[in-house]
Amino acid sequence: MSFPKALKPFNSRMKKKIASITVALSMVCGAFAKDKKVVFVAGPKSHGYFSHEHIAGCKLLAKHLDAAKVGLKSVVVTDNGYPKDPSVFDDAVAVVVYCDGGGRHLLNKHLEAFDKVMKRGVGLACLHYGVEVPKGPPGDHFLKWIGGYFETHWSVNPHWTADFKLFPNHPISSGVKPFAINDEWYYHMRFRENMNGVTPILSALPGADTLRRKDGPHHGNPHVREAVLKRKEAQHVAWAYQRGKDYKEGRGFGFTGGHNHVNWGSDNFRRLTLNAIAWIAKVDLPKGGVPSGEVSVSDLQANQDYSPRGWAPAQIEAKLKEFNGKAPKKGASATPKKTAPGSAKGKPLFTSKVVTKDTPAQAIDISAALKGAKELHLVAGDGGNGFACDWANWVNPRLVDASGKETKLTSLKWSSASAGWGQPRINQNAQGGAMKVQGKAVEGIGTHAISLISYNLPAKHSFVSFKASGALDDGGVHQGACGSQASVQFQVFAQKPSGISGARTRTVAKKGTRVGDQGDPAHAVENLDVHEGVKATLFASEPMILSPSAIDVDHRGRIWVCEVTNYRRHKNHRAEGDRILILEDTDGDNKADKVKTFYQGRDVDSAHGVSVFGDKVLVAVGDRIMVFTDKNGDDKPDSKENLFTGISGTQHDHGIHAVHFGPDGKFYFNFGNSGRQIKDKDGKPIVDKAGNEVNDKRKP
Repeated sequence: MSFPKALKPFNSRMKKKIASITVALSMVCGAFAKDKKVVFVAGPKSHGYFSHEHIAGCKLLAKHLDAAKVGLKSVVVTDNGYPKDPSVFDDAVAVVVYCDGGGRHLLNKHLEAFDKVMKRGVGLACLHYGVEVPKGPPGDHFLKWIGGYFETHWSVNPHWTADFKLFPNHPISSGVKPFAINDEWYYHMRFRENMNGVTPILSALPGADTLRRKDGPHHGNPHVREAVLKRKEAQHVAWAYQRGKDYKEGRGFGFTGGHNHVNWGSDNFRRLTLNAIAWIAKVDLPKGGVPSGEVSVSDLQANQDYSPRGWAPAQIEAKLKEFNGKAPKKGASATPKKTAPGSAKGKPLFTSKVVTKDTPAQAIDISAALKGAKELHLVAGDGGNGFACDWANWVNPRLVDASGKETKLTSLKWSSASAGWGQPRINQNAQGGAMKVQGKAVEGIGTHAISLISYNLPAKHSFVSFKASGALDDGGVHQGACGSQASVQFQVFAQKPSGISGARTRTVAKKGTRVGDQGDPAHAVENLDVHEGVKATLFASEPMILSPSAIDVDHRGRIWVCEVTNYRRHKNHRAEGDRILILEDTDGDNKADKVKTFYQGRDVDSAHGVSVFGDKVLVAVGDRIMVFTDKNGDDKPDSKENLFTGISGTQHDHGIHAVHFGPDGKFYFNFGNSGRQIKDKDGKPIVDKAGNEVNDKRKP
């Protein structure tokens, strides 16, 4: 339509008026538009502090998804499993499941009901262990819902640092920059045939170290070795899936990361997941992806299932800086100001990258300015994946003065030292063996994460820097599957850092020096740090007893001891076998002055528990629980028999442990993950009241 010249101004005003009305109507419609609902389903608590934190992870993602204002509103279900009220799914456009998987997956018992939700076109994202379900009906449904899943004896679950450099042209990749991060990245998923409908989002080539474990349901198999070691195929650890018309074009997303809770602090790790949730919910993603916001130390500490252990605020803050290349904003750190370490409050003088088996030379150079410092504190953290064979070496640690002269740190005595296992040692590893890095002998300080070693620097010296190399010790690295997961992060402080937990601390007495030699009983009490309201005295020591593994006190106040020498590499050290001893204080001076052998034999080698009940003595040892009976009270067994047998874990500290008597008149005992199953005295499997064999096969 054209207007005469005289009406041109009117035309212009009308166009502006119409445009303003259109904008106003758009704003009004937007104001009344209802956000689409995303349901997060968090599984029960699982692996311990800062691992598999399902509730904390869901709430953190939900918080940032809502804050991004992309038309989505989150609901987090924390029923420790499938929602008690399934109607929560009725008006949802997407569901995010973050839980333990396998036989415990919260969807296993609800496949048909949840399939109806999926057939409405509702999106589904499964995170970390939530991608694993049993082969069969659960796996078949996952192929329909998200296009793939973790299949035992096909897929694997190692911890490794995946380096993501390239991303597909897909909305989920929007705004995500190349990044590398350590996690329990599952790979070699079971995908739909010919990858129909599946788009890989995160892919990387795992190192050979990820397949060093023996074949098993999760560890390795010929198929994955062929794909990775021979064909060198990149593995997909996150993927998108477009369903067909029978599921109303619904969308799925699988993401195998998320074991390490701290990783949600990575902007790229978090943004990619938020993008995926928005994509499966079928909302338009902003240019550059869903705004991921910022995550603080306190954000990551919130909503945890367990009490803090092993993750100090300073470690979390260092991780955030490592992930995102910048320090958190002011106020984002939860490090207490009054105990702030380092010359800059709340900051370490040096923080290394996490050292793993994939790190060149399995070591990293350390250099920290010390000018004006009166103290030196060395921290070896666990790198975020727990204490997995994290043997650490401070190689050639030295102090440098202004003239460039170097002083070996090992020539000074530390004021205190702690380690998560073993103990810090000079020129030895945490176990007392030779310090080695990639087969080469080194010198310095050997320890095990989480470790804190503290020094008071001599006033007569004016040191300006500290230098060393932080490395993984071969003693940890070469321990099979555990060693492949070894990781350590090194930090240097000028003031003692707070919150370094998880370490076994040995406080040395009197001016920071040990009194006497290591293991000398004459000075045992002097080397203890005892509360002023408590008095400690030495009751018994070598040579009266050797290496006690467990004790019990009988009704006469006598101490019964499992004396173990035949353990692991020393298992044939004493040919006549280990002993069950009775220690007694006959004159009331709080010292054992009488010892007798109740029983000795190879059948009690490496006993892990002794429990005395009148004339019955129960010994937990090897693959069984034995009952010794002393009918005449002469402290010699008149008979012995088995109470339980068939327990695995012989010569392993994750096997059987001591029996205890409960207030309900029952015996209680436990065994670790190596125990596997239990049988009666005749070798028949124990069956529970429901008719199920008691074992670790997860059936049910």
